Amino acid sequence: MKYIALFRGINVGGNRKVEMKKLKVLFESLGFTEVSTYINSGNVIFESNQDPKTVFLAITTGLEKNFDFEIPTLVKTEKEMKKIADAIPSDWQNDPTQRTDIAYLFPDVDSKKTIEELPFKKDFVDVRYVKGAIFWNIKKEDVNKSQLAKLISHKLYKSMTIRNINTARFLAGEKK
Repeated sequence: MKYIALFRGINVGGNRKVEMKKLKVLFESLGFTEVSTYINSGNVIFESNQDPKTVFLAITTGLEKNFDFEIPTLVKTEKEMKKIADAIPSDWQNDPTQRTDIAYLFPDVDSKKTIEELPFKKDFVDVRYVKGAIFWNIKKEDVNKSQLAKLISHKLYKSMTIRNINTARFLAGEKK
């Protein structure tokens, strides 16, 4: 089965550095196959015959042994990633006029009700929920009005890991 591991808060602003080569070697040492990383923000695509819980436990244990800081981790199947990507309208892009982001949710906040708690002004943001993620689209001209930046200081922020639409579609197997 193909899996995608998403890591939260690594390689941001020069902090909590994790080399993608080291991550790839770690995953291979855990017995995973077809291991590849995608961009420096912490995405690993790999295959395993093990069930999702066993895979998650192996990864989190491996990370604890190899890094001196906690790395919040989500493990999704390719099928779950495709379901999330397929829920996003195809005309939602990142281009000069609009921005689309996907917040993959940790289990403690994986609920449609999470949208109600988001701190930004939803009059300017089209925000939607699908199991495992919240995603939004905003016109670039409305980014400041939306107060989207408030999300970073909100309590929910620690229970999600955000990727842009291009990364989300790539991780779901939608190669351009």
